[in-house]
Amino acid sequence: MTPTKTTTSTLLAVLVCSMGILLLSAMDAAVKGLVLVIGAYNTLLWRSLFATTTAGAIWASTSSPWPSAKVLRLHVLRGVVVAFVALSFFWGLGRLPLAETIALSFIAPLVALFLAAVLLGEKIGRSAVSASVVGMVGVLVIMIGKFSHTGYAPDVVLGMAAVIGSAILYAYNLILARRQALMAKPLEIVFFQNLVVGVTLGLAAPWLGMSLPQDQWLPLAGVTVLALGGHFLMNWSYARAEAQYLIPTEYSAFVWAIILGWVFFDEAVGWSTLAGAFLIIVGCLLASRAKPKLAEPIEVAAV
Repeated sequence: MTPTKTTTSTLLAVLVCSMGILLLSAMDAAVKGLVLVIGAYNTLLWRSLFATTTAGAIWASTSSPWPSAKVLRLHVLRGVVVAFVALSFFWGLGRLPLAETIALSFIAPLVALFLAAVLLGEKIGRSAVSASVVGMVGVLVIMIGKFSHTGYAPDVVLGMAAVIGSAILYAYNLILARRQALMAKPLEIVFFQNLVVGVTLGLAAPWLGMSLPQDQWLPLAGVTVLALGGHFLMNWSYARAEAQYLIPTEYSAFVWAIILGWVFFDEAVGWSTLAGAFLIIVGCLLASRAKPKLAEPIEVAAV
C-alpha cells in the first residue's frame, strides 16, 4: 500500500471513530435523561433488554456457532462485571454534571495499567507511573473544585464515588476485554454481554423493576441505536488504523459532554473540571505511549 493510501485510510478511520464518539456521547446524554425519569437500575435493565433483542437477532442471522464452554464462562464473567460497572456509572451520571462524569471515567485506562501488573504480571514502567500520577492529580483537582463550594448536595459525594468506583471496575473489564477479543467476534460479545447484564439485573426486578412509561419507549430505543451504532463505528475504526492515531480522538467525548450538558441540562462547567479533565487526558495520552493496548480508552470495550 502506498503512503498516500495509508494516510487516507488512517484519516477515514479517525473521522469514523470521531463520529462513533459523537454517537456515544449523545447516548450518555440520553441515558442521563432516562435516569432522571426512571432511575439508573431500570434504565440499564430496559436498555439491556432492547440491546439483547437487537444484537441477538443480528447474531442469529449470521448462523454463528454457539461459543465453547470456556468462551461462555468468559462472556458470563465479563457480563456480570459490566452490569456493576454500568449500574454505578449510570447512578453517578444522574447526580453529577455530564462533563464531570465523563472526565472522571477517563481514569479507567490508568487503573488498568496497574491491574495488568497484578493480574497479568506485566511490568510497570516509570512512564506509566508518571502518567497515573498526572491523571490522579486531575481527579483531585475536580474533587477540590467541587467541594470548595458550600452548596453541593450530599448526593454529589456519592455520585463521584460511584463514577470512580465504576472506572476502577471498568479497568478490570478492560483486562477481560483483551482476552475476550481474542476468543470471540464483536457481534457475539455484544449479544452475550447485554444478555448477561440483563439476566444479572433481572434477579432484582421483583423488588426494583418497573414497567417502562409509554413516553420513554422512544428515548430508550434511541439509546440502544446510539450505543450499537457508536460501538460499531469505533470497532470498525480500530480494525483499520493503529490505536496511536485513534486514542486522542476519544477524548473529544469531554467536549461533547460539555456541549450536551449545557444544551439539554443547563450544566455549567467550572475551571476545576476543565483543568482536571486536561490533566487526566494528558495522563492517559502518556499512558498510551507506555502500553497502547491497555491504555486504549474506555468506549471500545464498552457496550
